Amino acid sequence: MIIHNFDPVLIDLGLIQIRWYSLAYILGIFIGWMYSVKIIKIKNKNKLNSNQVEKLHFDDLLFYFVIGIIVGGRLGYVIFYNFEYYINNFLEIFKVWKGGMSFHGGLLGIIISTFIYSRKTKTNFFKFTDIVSCAAPIGIFLGRIANFINGELYGKVSNVSWAVVFPYGGNLARHPSQIYEALLEGILLFLLINYFALKKKLIFKTGYISCLFLILYSLFRIISEVFREPDIHIGYMFNYFSLGILLSFLTLIVGLLMILLIKKNEQNN
Repeated sequence: MIIHNFDPVLIDLGLIQIRWYSLAYILGIFIGWMYSVKIIKIKNKNKLNSNQVEKLHFDDLLFYFVIGIIVGGRLGYVIFYNFEYYINNFLEIFKVWKGGMSFHGGLLGIIISTFIYSRKTKTNFFKFTDIVSCAAPIGIFLGRIANFINGELYGKVSNVSWAVVFPYGGNLARHPSQIYEALLEGILLFLLINYFALKKKLIFKTGYISCLFLILYSLFRIISEVFREPDIHIGYMFNYFSLGILLSFLTLIVGLLMILLIKKNEQNN
């Protein structure tokens, strides 16, 4: 059994605090951008590939991307997970550094912001999202590690040897579900997505990597949710499903439908 005693504040300068959670987002975006540039170079080496992306366009997209993550992730958490609390404590919505971001909300924010930018530049939407999908697990991994440090989103009560007693989870040892998610949604997802993108050359086929990301992330999230304690104020829906599972079922279906539509479009052409 492990006792959680991590401080969510990395550096405390009085009026200014640097938190692990904020640092995870900054590093995730920065490292993800660097890796995306590497993917762009690989894509553009194939001169016969019509699915090329200009680095300049992707650099400009970064601003839209950051806005989509922060606004979408925060509003997603507010609306999906704790609407009643935030409607009565409106100013708390803006205190992002305290934690409270929804992956599915952030995903929707990225989709909307990328769609707006792709229309502005008259570029195929999937040309951008395929690249982002290769790098996104980096940010997810760092975000889940930050969740663990914050002691939030902890797992169900467990007697496994690596169970953790979290400060907000009572005196009972629990699954470190944040670490499970970091391993599945971060490391394993990164390896699989980039294997199919680079080794199987799917990065040169528009849309496939974006669909694969939705499918694999959804499956790994559903597995992780089995070990994760549902939000106390939400509990289980229909007595069996957490909100995270239901949202992941939705993104799984969307990913499967999208890949079927892409294949159908290829056959018609």
